[in-house]
Amino acid sequence: MQAARGTSLSDDTARPAVPSYPRRARFRLLFAGVFAVLYAVDVVSKILAVEHLTDRPDVELVGDLLVLHLVRNPGAAFSTGTEYTVVLSCIAIAAVLVVLWLARRIGDVVWAVALGLLLAGVAGNLTDRLLRSPGPLRGHVIDMFMLPNWPVFNVADMCINVAAALILVQAFRGVRIDGGREDR
Repeated sequence: MQAARGTSLSDDTARPAVPSYPRRARFRLLFAGVFAVLYAVDVVSKILAVEHLTDRPDVELVGDLLVLHLVRNPGAAFSTGTEYTVVLSCIAIAAVLVVLWLARRIGDVVWAVALGLLLAGVAGNLTDRLLRSPGPLRGHVIDMFMLPNWPVFNVADMCINVAAALILVQAFRGVRIDGGREDR
């Protein structure tokens, strides 16, 4: 049974239909904008960190709570997997491709922001792995923000973590990438 345009009836409840193509285009633009801005912030922050923190003492921004401390990390989070830099690079390339493939289906604002953040984070760290020393696929990621009892991180890492939180929120809310709702 079909209800008014834009809704469908299932179990006597109305649900919005999947967004139309013009509306999806707006979500894709939001996705692209979030990605572009945060990717640029990540790249610029790493360039500035290398330029201003190399061979210098740490810079306290908020006492011992937030310190700028330059680290060249060949591994993943917490410097794990330092001997698998090429594998981590290949995983990052696959992740970029998966996010771009999923982005075709974006039909929700939160998903657009989450996937834009995720792409910016993964692509930001992948750029370091591709372009920084010691060479392509083996480059070390630039990290510069240090909190007490926490590994040094960068803007890309923050983007990935916020994206993960938003994706979990959407999953718990039952909102699919296309904007539809999961039947509960």
